[in-house]
Amino acid sequence: MSGRRGYALPAVEHACEPAWVAPNPVTAGPLRGEPVARAVFDGLPARYDRLAYLLSFGQDRRWRRAVANHATAGAPGLVLDVATGPAGVALAVAARTGADVVGVDLNEPMLRAGLPNVRRRSVRGRVRLAAGRADQLPFPDATFDAVTFSYLLRYVDDPAATIAEMVRCLRPGGTLASLEFAVPPQPAWRAAWWGYTRLLLPVLGGIAGGPAWYQVGRFLGPSISEHYRRYPLSSHVTAWQAAGLSAIGFDLMSLGGGLVMWGRKSPATGTAGQAVPGSGS
Repeated sequence: MSGRRGYALPAVEHACEPAWVAPNPVTAGPLRGEPVARAVFDGLPARYDRLAYLLSFGQDRRWRRAVANHATAGAPGLVLDVATGPAGVALAVAARTGADVVGVDLNEPMLRAGLPNVRRRSVRGRVRLAAGRADQLPFPDATFDAVTFSYLLRYVDDPAATIAEMVRCLRPGGTLASLEFAVPPQPAWRAAWWGYTRLLLPVLGGIAGGPAWYQVGRFLGPSISEHYRRYPLSSHVTAWQAAGLSAIGFDLMSLGGGLVMWGRKSPATGTAGQAVPGSGS
């Protein structure tokens, strides 16, 4: 555990960059990259947490709790939450540890949705939100005791470089923990997942959340499949090792629909170890 290091936290009301509305990424353009990240989340923030819970059958919150558990294992004093959205993981970390948490996100409407959550929730630590790119973080080297991120790597052009950038901001011995969607490895569950993400999810999203959630439902399954075709789990592990992380572990959660990973920043390069699968659930 380390102290707060005197780092000046950005104010909650710090400016979030203007939203940019792109064409529907399902029907126009690639399935990844910054413009897609902005377009996908436009129109979602007002009910994001509630609908994410419903459409994942409650699994989304389980996965976030698992990430928070790994991030807080070392009792951090200062934590960075990348792709924070409405600050769900940031608030969970602050409540458990009393740590100060900086949440950054590319998308202004999602950050705006997080501000009432931060003001409304009584937590032991302070949570501050500001706009920021995961691949160009505005923090000095070795600033944070732990770094978390959620549902990020499908929206960046170079996942390995983005991981390296987050590890740059992590102090030696600190923890990186993450949450991503995954494709179930077992054939029967993979077929069920495919049917849900391609057929039911768009319909249920449209009924519960309107056109914006219908479009996200159409986007999500193909985006996840395409990501793992390009970047299988083994390449995730390799990227974490190359960034200087050791004691890497992962759990395929909820029959493989979610991937929680964690690792510790090595005190020196060249000490990264093999990844160890968790028990899964």
